[in-house]
Amino acid sequence: MSTTPRASGIGLEKRSIDYIPESERHGRPNTLFTLWFASNVQITAVATGALAVVLGLNLGWAIATIVVGNLVGGLFMAYHSIQGPRMGVPQMIQSRAQFGMFGAILPVVVVLVMYIGFFVSSGILGGQAIASLLHISTPVGIVISDALVLLITWVGYDLFHNYDRVVSVLSFLIFAVLLVKLITILPAHAPKSSVTLGTILLMISIFAAWQITWAPYVSDYSRYLPQSTKSARTFWFTYLGSAVGACFSMIVGALGAVVAESQVSSNAPAYFAGLFPQVRWLFLIVIVLGVFAANLENLYGAFLTAFTSLSPSGKLLAGAKGRILATTVVAIVGTLIALVASSNFLTNLSNFVLFLLYFLIPWTAINLTDYYLIHHGNYDIKEIFDTDGEYGRVKWGALGIYALTIVVELPFMNSSFFEGPIAKALGGGDIAWIVGFLLAGAIYYFYATKWGRVADEAAPNSGTAQA
Repeated sequence: MSTTPRASGIGLEKRSIDYIPESERHGRPNTLFTLWFASNVQITAVATGALAVVLGLNLGWAIATIVVGNLVGGLFMAYHSIQGPRMGVPQMIQSRAQFGMFGAILPVVVVLVMYIGFFVSSGILGGQAIASLLHISTPVGIVISDALVLLITWVGYDLFHNYDRVVSVLSFLIFAVLLVKLITILPAHAPKSSVTLGTILLMISIFAAWQITWAPYVSDYSRYLPQSTKSARTFWFTYLGSAVGACFSMIVGALGAVVAESQVSSNAPAYFAGLFPQVRWLFLIVIVLGVFAANLENLYGAFLTAFTSLSPSGKLLAGAKGRILATTVVAIVGTLIALVASSNFLTNLSNFVLFLLYFLIPWTAINLTDYYLIHHGNYDIKEIFDTDGEYGRVKWGALGIYALTIVVELPFMNSSFFEGPIAKALGGGDIAWIVGFLLAGAIYYFYATKWGRVADEAAPNSGTAQA
């Protein structure tokens, strides 16, 4: 693994997917609150919140599903955040301990697709905001948005945290003003809605998916914290920043959809900024800055995830050169996709989020079960980077459980490309993620305790969870 030290302050980050030694650890867990608040209080989350009304719920049920989905889903991602200070490596590298060096490539590819997908969706919204601000076409706005995100990503970790401290405050102020404005212009008679159990379950799944899809990101942004950082502080600062932030912005989106559904669906940035025509430019600037906060993580995460597959030892193009190269390639690919995918945005977004959920749930269940119930946070980090190390090349048992869980989820799924019989019986309700998590966690626990190799002693460069 690389021994090159990381630059201090907001200088160019020198580390890649390798282990962060204690001598380079820095920061406080309260920065996780502002990072995750900024990442959730932004226009993509607002557009996701609008889905509840677009798909048929009234405002009361929309708010209820937003709160329930985010509070439940946020638990998964916040427990992953604890792994960062303990292990000192990016999130998806840790999957090698459960799936093996090369077996981990399967969930890693799924996560890489997720990063690119969210980079595309955020790029579209950022492009719309820049187009409205500068009076240019949306495609040109998308290119500008993605290019600016790329430049910031080249610098790396510390700049992200500093950037998000500022953006979290600006976004809170802007969206608080929007919230008050929307409440004052709510129609006296709400439009007719068709509230069904199926729609309620579907929206809870979508909002839980919003949080669960953060799970592959979280320890990437806590891995530089000192190993002595208390787990409770890491958990709560992450959970509150993400869950509360998402609830706040999604409720703004639901209110906007009640007031002007078609305008929010077609161009959310332009609609919300247009509520204050005198300072429309200011709202658009903050909306763009908020999109950047989330898209930095999409691009940075894509780099870390890609290198998890390409560099078993963590030494391939280690440091800034590798990050600059990888993020540039991903940004170009994502921008090209965004230029042809901007129509029918909200429908595409909901389908994409649900699709990811089916594949991420068995991964998060296996990863959390292994970390908290099997290894109790004790891993030999050096072995994770060794092709012939104790975690093996391919763990067929874990991969089999992963695949089996996806098959079992099928009857409970409800998406644009497939509706399972149980989901249909529930009126379109999607509970595949609940079934998948419980099943994968239970089977993996039985497998690991009976046949899997369990490390009971803490090893060098290992972390111990303080639950």
